[in-house]
Amino acid sequence: MTTFVLVHGAWGGAHTWRTVRPLLWEAGHGVFTPALTGIGERAHLISPQVGVRTHVEDVVQQVLYEDLGDIVLLGFSYGGMVVTGALDHISDRVRELVYLDAFVPEDGQSVADIAGFAPLELPGLGFDPTIPPRERTFDDPAEAEFAAPRRTSQPARTFTEAIRLSRPLESFELGRTYVKATLDERSPLGPDPFWDAADRYRDHPAWRLHEIDSNHMIPQNKPAELTEILLSLV
Repeated sequence: MTTFVLVHGAWGGAHTWRTVRPLLWEAGHGVFTPALTGIGERAHLISPQVGVRTHVEDVVQQVLYEDLGDIVLLGFSYGGMVVTGALDHISDRVRELVYLDAFVPEDGQSVADIAGFAPLELPGLGFDPTIPPRERTFDDPAEAEFAAPRRTSQPARTFTEAIRLSRPLESFELGRTYVKATLDERSPLGPDPFWDAADRYRDHPAWRLHEIDSNHMIPQNKPAELTEILLSLV
């Protein structure tokens, strides 16, 4: 049995994986889907102090308290920041690291750095320390109806706080896989973090690259195809 730890993206929650979990369970594997502080199931804990390091701790503590090992650790979208930041703490427990259409940061980078976002306004009168959810497209209208009220605002600090990584990703003794959604067009106006990462790892000897015929919302739109890729890593 393999243990999968699946980390959701911005504006999401553990419910992101509700159609993927049963498929992995049916294949005989363990599945953990941490809910990150301040969003989704834990939206009641949102505050200006919640940053990417908070989310790193969410994942690290679940792995340590559950005493998980031989893990396939997956970060979806923003979750790529989180799983990267977790490596210095739990890399000895990780067998395969998977980035699902995700940010792949280096030490000292934030989402804003990688995506080329304009600086957020400084706190002051009327400052809103949250970022409202981006509109997303789902193949199934029922899934769109389910997701809409559950996509909650993201603490702004999670996009501006940098992750820390003591050494390059390729120096960790684990497998590395990138999965790209191919139906999203490349941005012609500037950085396109997910396409840029896919291009970087396409022929890299230390990485595997898989592609899925979907837009960004792979867990909801293509759960069977995603599960097939994950099971190929076991």
